[in-house]
Amino acid sequence: MSDDNVTISMLKQRALRFRDARRWRQFHNPKDLVLALAAEAGELCELVLWKDQSELASELREAPARSRFADEIADVQNLLLLLVDAIGLDLSDEFARKLESNELKYPVEKASGRALKYTELD
Repeated sequence: MSDDNVTISMLKQRALRFRDARRWRQFHNPKDLVLALAAEAGELCELVLWKDQSELASELREAPARSRFADEIADVQNLLLLLVDAIGLDLSDEFARKLESNELKYPVEKASGRALKYTELD
């Protein structure tokens, strides 16, 4: 599998097949999926907690750390795909809609090279 030839729909179907084979759908309501997603995102945060940029960059060049990052990122993605299914959202549509909104909030001429919230750009 590669990002170049796998669609979001394909990933979602694979996640759903995994869930359904284990009869876990009954447990996958929006509330619990959001909480599980937050927990997995927290595990990803733990991998960077208290590390400076250079230490983290060095770790990510090593296979064990990259593997831990990949595992946590995959857990987050899996739960996100299950969540959008449970809610009935189309992830691609919502991503495009949100990006269009952000393009209006963060015009290039005001936001380029600036790490500010859109309300602080003027």
